[in-house]
Amino acid sequence: MTPPSDLFLHVRNSSLVASFIPSMAVGTWRMDWLWSLPIVATTVVFHAFGLRLLGRAVSALPRNKPRTMLIEVLSIIAVGGTAFGCTALHGMEAFMWAFAYRMLGAMPEGVNSMLYSLDAMTTYGQSDTHLLPQWRLMGALEALNGWILFGLTAAFMFNLILDVWPRRTRSA
Repeated sequence: MTPPSDLFLHVRNSSLVASFIPSMAVGTWRMDWLWSLPIVATTVVFHAFGLRLLGRAVSALPRNKPRTMLIEVLSIIAVGGTAFGCTALHGMEAFMWAFAYRMLGAMPEGVNSMLYSLDAMTTYGQSDTHLLPQWRLMGALEALNGWILFGLTAAFMFNLILDVWPRRTRSA
């Protein structure tokens, strides 16, 4: 049986792989993954913790009481405030990526690193900023991280709305 390192070299040097991936690009992928995966894990844990704190704040709303105009207004404020909190969470997570880009030298300017990070995380793609070529896969991994974070936020907001929205409003 071929040892794993020999198998990797064989696959890396095969003409099929070489036609899709330049040989020098394979080495840089390791650094992208090495730096990106801990950031992905950190931002997901940070996001889950932040959502839990937001959920606890909203759980202070009165439940099992007759719906009054005040309760309905509080429900709307809770949803809006939670959306604001989620936006702040996403901004802090984009900052984590921007900080990493600056520390690694992947983005030479500080303001542009934050712009790029928000652009990648939201998959907006309209800014004219780019990572240095050897770090571009890291930007794609940030976009994947953004999908995960926005999915968590969407699920959380959906659950929150079901929990706090006045029942008679939802059934109408």
